[in-house]
Amino acid sequence: METVKVTINDMEVEVKKGTTILEAAKKIDIQIPTLCYLNLEGFDIANEKASCRVCVVEVEGRPTLVPSCAEKVTEGMVIRTDSPQAVAARRMNVELLLSNHPKDCLTCRKNLNCELQDLAQRLGVMEISYEGERMRYEVDQSSLSLVKDPEKCIMCRRCETMCNEVQTCGILSAVSRGFASYVGPAFELNMVDTSCTFCGQCVAVCPTGALTEVNNVRNVVDALNDPSKHVVAQVAPAIRVAIGEVFGMEPGSITTGQLATSLRRLGFDGVFDTNFAADLTILEEASELVHRLEHNGRLPILTSCCPAWVRFFEHQFPDLLDVPSTCKSPQMMFGAIAKTYYAKKIGVDPKDIVVVSIMPCLAKKTEAAREEMDIDQMHNVDLVLTTREFGAMLKEAGTNFSKLPPSEFDNILGESTGAAVIFGTTGGVIEAAVRTAYEWVTGDELEKVDFQQLRGLEGIRSATVKVGSQYLHIGIAHGLGNARKLLEDIRAGKSHYHAIEIMACPGGCIGGGGQPYHHGDMEILRKRQEAIYREDAGMKVRKSHENQEVLKLYEEFLGEPYGDRAHQLLHTHYSPKERI
Repeated sequence: METVKVTINDMEVEVKKGTTILEAAKKIDIQIPTLCYLNLEGFDIANEKASCRVCVVEVEGRPTLVPSCAEKVTEGMVIRTDSPQAVAARRMNVELLLSNHPKDCLTCRKNLNCELQDLAQRLGVMEISYEGERMRYEVDQSSLSLVKDPEKCIMCRRCETMCNEVQTCGILSAVSRGFASYVGPAFELNMVDTSCTFCGQCVAVCPTGALTEVNNVRNVVDALNDPSKHVVAQVAPAIRVAIGEVFGMEPGSITTGQLATSLRRLGFDGVFDTNFAADLTILEEASELVHRLEHNGRLPILTSCCPAWVRFFEHQFPDLLDVPSTCKSPQMMFGAIAKTYYAKKIGVDPKDIVVVSIMPCLAKKTEAAREEMDIDQMHNVDLVLTTREFGAMLKEAGTNFSKLPPSEFDNILGESTGAAVIFGTTGGVIEAAVRTAYEWVTGDELEKVDFQQLRGLEGIRSATVKVGSQYLHIGIAHGLGNARKLLEDIRAGKSHYHAIEIMACPGGCIGGGGQPYHHGDMEILRKRQEAIYREDAGMKVRKSHENQEVLKLYEEFLGEPYGDRAHQLLHTHYSPKERI
């Protein structure tokens, strides 16, 4: 490896050739302010557009300041990050950004989570020095998942990098020119009229309030205050290893019991774990896989739990709609059972049941409104909150979340297994399916349920698992750009897999667009993933087909897995959509 030696603030450091000044400075704990820069670890992609110019530094021999995020070091380079000229330039650049920025910080959805706000404070900006014309644009509230406010766009282009290079959706790019420019869809289309998957990764990386989720907190509060409604909550597996971060807890803190307690204190009539429905999903998905294997069905089968991924293949690969599993996601399966089986059990009209989902994902908001998911013209799920929204709701109620005593989820639809927990991370869904498929195919007990070869955070992984006399070839991808590569292989007839798991977001649901902001830090995702596996390892039952409540549901209501009634309630279909 070729290296170079440079001097930064009178300290010598040796780094790999091609390293930026910014990254070299980090090696010796010198923190240079950044705004547009974003290093997407694990994807070998960084946003180095150098558009904000708040990371400028002084380089000996250069007549002008240089952006440290984009400038590569050279042998013998002498750099000052703290010179009066560099500091003054950074402050001026931030003041210029603020001069064209709305001043509604108190009511902004990103208040106290805004990187521009943090930077202004760090650089001691106490007043707007430059007043003048401001760009004016309408707020795009066309979708059910995200809100786009171009007036708050600072042209950092992080969202563009995420959308185009990581997710390969190609929705966002620079619109207009000069002072009037902002990042958005071509032809100034509304987001709902594009091929956006609503994965929310653009929201996850936006440093300001230009991109935020549609907020459903007020609607949930209204439902809880309506005595005519029976309001139930379901909590996705990835929430329990991330929501603690909203309250200052370490990434990877497991808060399953606190979640159940907090929901009861907010007034929910039923408190459930989506993990129950994840186990249900595995029985249906594993049945579908076994059916395809035994009847020479279409392979590979692709998991369909992720609604952003579903929208991706509907828009981008409509010729492959027969490949994904027809199973609804656990969120939608829970809603379907809540408004049929559960409603009958408690003697409540399904029309009076409000199902609230707490999800790590923005796409779940759009999924809940899909007509293909409805039963008797009634939505399975009524309202969806992200992890961040639910955290804000708890803060509004004055909940001291970390001090809450743990409790259990309600017992009807309440039992779950370790296989369901691992749905929250990349590789988890397919591992859960293999645990069940193995025993169903072989008739033997699976003693070692940990399939280490299916785990990790590499963007694309493959593994071979022996199931009796057969070998199952499995592919795993997280991030839609990686999914595209696998789909192109299927389209070209090159795929050798029997089953493929796809999750739209980096890391899977643990890195969902509605989770606490991780700013591209893969270490946070690793800690969340490790916590998911710890939770699984601590469960008494770790195979979905051993969930007694799920088996009871089949016995009393659904009949056989993959049977007629299961198909009616738990399966769906997909439709080709125009790519825009």
